[in-house]
Amino acid sequence: MMVVVAETKALEAEAATVIAAEVGKLIVAEVATVAAEAEEGNLKRILRCTEPVAKNQPDITGKKLNQLVKQLLQTDQFVDREDDLVTDFRSNIIARERLLSQPFDQVMQYVAENEDEPTANAPKFRVRVRETGVLTVSQLTDFLTSSNLSQVFEDKESIIQALNIFLRHYAKESESVVTIGTAKSFPLHPDATLGQAYNLGAGLKAVRGIFSSVRVATCRILVNINVMTAAFYDPIPLDQLIRQYGFPQVSKLKVDGFLKRLRVEVNHLPQKRNKAGVIIPRIKTIFGLATMNDGTGAGSSGPPPKVKEFGAGAKDVQFFLRDEGHPAQSPDTKKQGGKGKKAASKPGPGSGSPGRYISVYDYFKERYNRIVTNTSLPVINVGNRANPSYLPAQCCRVLPGQSSQSKLSGDQSRAMINHAVRPPFNNATSIVNEGPSIVGLSPQTNIKLVILLFPALVLECTDMKKSQFGISIPDRLLTVPGRVLQGPRIFYKDNKPVIPNNGSWNMIDNRLNEATNLPPWSYLTISTRQPDAYNQESLSRCVNRFQTVLRGMGIGGPPPSSGTQIFINNPDELQSKVEEALQKVARQVRFVLVIVPDRKDPVVYNKVKHAGDVKLGIHTVCVWAGKFGEGDSQYYANIGLKINLKLGGVNQVIDRYRLGIIEEQKTMIVGIDVTHPSPSSSSKAPSIASMVASIDRWLGQWPADLRIQQRRKEMVTELDQMLKTRLTLWKKLGKRATLPENILIYRDGVSEGQYESVIEEELPLLRKACSEVYPAQDTKKGLPYMSIIIVGKRHHTRFYPTTAASADNRTSNTKNGTIVDRGVTEVRNWDFFLQAHSAIKGTARPAHYYVVLDEIFTRRGVKQPFQTVADVLEDLTHNMSYLYGRATKSVSLCPPAYYADIVCERARRYLSTLFEQTTPSGTLDSSSISGGAGGSRSEDVLIHPNLKDTMFYI
Repeated sequence: MMVVVAETKALEAEAATVIAAEVGKLIVAEVATVAAEAEEGNLKRILRCTEPVAKNQPDITGKKLNQLVKQLLQTDQFVDREDDLVTDFRSNIIARERLLSQPFDQVMQYVAENEDEPTANAPKFRVRVRETGVLTVSQLTDFLTSSNLSQVFEDKESIIQALNIFLRHYAKESESVVTIGTAKSFPLHPDATLGQAYNLGAGLKAVRGIFSSVRVATCRILVNINVMTAAFYDPIPLDQLIRQYGFPQVSKLKVDGFLKRLRVEVNHLPQKRNKAGVIIPRIKTIFGLATMNDGTGAGSSGPPPKVKEFGAGAKDVQFFLRDEGHPAQSPDTKKQGGKGKKAASKPGPGSGSPGRYISVYDYFKERYNRIVTNTSLPVINVGNRANPSYLPAQCCRVLPGQSSQSKLSGDQSRAMINHAVRPPFNNATSIVNEGPSIVGLSPQTNIKLVILLFPALVLECTDMKKSQFGISIPDRLLTVPGRVLQGPRIFYKDNKPVIPNNGSWNMIDNRLNEATNLPPWSYLTISTRQPDAYNQESLSRCVNRFQTVLRGMGIGGPPPSSGTQIFINNPDELQSKVEEALQKVARQVRFVLVIVPDRKDPVVYNKVKHAGDVKLGIHTVCVWAGKFGEGDSQYYANIGLKINLKLGGVNQVIDRYRLGIIEEQKTMIVGIDVTHPSPSSSSKAPSIASMVASIDRWLGQWPADLRIQQRRKEMVTELDQMLKTRLTLWKKLGKRATLPENILIYRDGVSEGQYESVIEEELPLLRKACSEVYPAQDTKKGLPYMSIIIVGKRHHTRFYPTTAASADNRTSNTKNGTIVDRGVTEVRNWDFFLQAHSAIKGTARPAHYYVVLDEIFTRRGVKQPFQTVADVLEDLTHNMSYLYGRATKSVSLCPPAYYADIVCERARRYLSTLFEQTTPSGTLDSSSISGGAGGSRSEDVLIHPNLKDTMFYI
């Protein structure tokens, strides 16, 4: 079969060498903003850092650094070369010809956007620019087309970086496009492109944009373009935004997190224009809501404000206003002091200071004749903690083009998914027709595409679109070869086979392969209102029907003991009541079915799982009251799948011969993942590492281990200890006399730039663990053999079928089992894309597998029916996708990586107080976990001994 791929606007193989000849050489210059007093001898050391002139000024970063680079490009040395260069607006300039005869070194005073001149107190920065090298693009294409597979090209990553700077310059420079990070571009007026923005509720809207990145493949330089969706703040008056967010029903703490770092334009001051008559907006960045700690700490100056409570309104926030002729501390004046500045003395009213305390409400009424109509809305601080500057929300308007980093609510997430999920044809059409103009790949919108890289190129190809400037760009997606792997048969109890259809199957009239018996069990109903959704009599009928379905699946056991019901009237009593109820039933049972009131509220679920998994050591399964009460057999069966896995059973198996080396019972498969705090998490939230490993020949059971580690640390630091626990279980629970000969590792959560780190940092820890556990005679033989495959799911490569016959007839996606290892991969690497699942709707996303180490498959060689070693690994990975025990379908990610991801998610639930803040600044109340690394301890995620060797996380 053939598929088209969203590595669009490719420089195709036959055209690549021609284009490279025209591209020629790129001159690379590095920009550094450094302290004016820095020594010349330190230039090399500080080339990529940013330092202000004054020692007590903060470094220049973000939008201010972007503006400073724009200011640099308007100087005499660069302004005439504007069309001949591109930049990342941070530290690099790329040009086609030499820019400077000698390094640029100049002190520049910062000029704000749209301003004509710097303000009196504007910071000064020394800016240095020097040429650091020449990159020859044709050398990259020569490398990609070379048959010498051992060849090394040191400038490969540098050229790709330079091309990406060129690719992304347009979006970063354009006033009609907003960028997120380095590769995501969104039109500021989305109604005209990619479909209209979609209201998510609570002050946010979903906007479609384009991801773009230069990539390389065998004989090709590609540009990967994909449609993506992000949540943006509504550009509306700030007081409206706060009300839309749900205030006052939503807590002030959540409002504070929602508004933090949001940029607003103030509207209570007279308009200001530059010399060209353009209005200069007065822009402020929200630090947070007013707090009782404002005006304290290093760098504070003047009498501190008086704030009644966190998030107080305009009448309950007072600041000290000095008399006319004295430096004033008021919402519309420059805040005093700065980072690192010695705290000034704080004369107050009692020390004879000429002035008075005044509320924000009275100040705006007296000074601007503005009446704050809603005094219950929180006052915002647009200064900082030491030197606050207060504004009422109704005097601010949210600037457009600001993405939200706050966690979406359940309703918002569902709305986002509904908007983002589009049929494959729609996405492919947007990529071809609209993507290039947004990211600047169209010569009609980006003149530099012609001037900088391709000034004289003319290709006589009938399938290329020729622009008036002479550049030719393909107007289609790249077509690559693909294959569809045949899925295995599924087997249930008594070896009864089921043949999947489009990757899914039904287990009606079948029993689980290895079903368990329920231990003594009961049920707990958690209610937040009285009367409840149904009475105890109807609940008892539902529980009886539920057990009937379980018995039909082969899960036996006694009937439940009498259920318990608790009522939660106050959120503050949730944790204590849940723990008390579970502790009471845990004296008599080993499994509890917990019926929760609302599937949209994760708080109850988090408390149940932490209490059951960590504190009490009893298995729990949470079900939603509304769904459970409907008595749906399919819903009950899905719950049964979870229960059987938790209790040590095996739900389904596949043909023995389809498991390859696993059938020999000498290979343990391991899954590893790391999860990190989100932008809305507490600064004390740690990173969490997880590991699962197979213990049985059928790959049905995967006990897990998890550890907390340094925040944002991607490589697993306790990998040796984690692997030793898995190897012990391999022998103990698998009832084996020896350790595995092979360890096959699927490592999730690693970005492309960190592949080498896995080999340099994690592999030695894995070797260390084995050396401490394996007998000396095994280690002398080189055992165990290891293979490490990086699993990527957060990429932007998508495949589209070229014919109706090769498409899934339900969604028009490529069929499940589609594998692509040519055309978008590089011959020197071992990687492949596998779409093992059938997408329910939207455009299917394949998983990307990249082999960084192989000591298993290459050593064993190839046997029929396979033709290459790669075929062996691809087939095994695909077949494992049918062994995910929680579903009766193949899944998008092979189970070891999938399970490791679920373990990380469960650990986030245990630490929900840190990962989903509920108290100011991530501080914890007395009933919450605390202490240790990053505000948490190892004990906080230490699974109870009763459950640690089970699939507790399912």
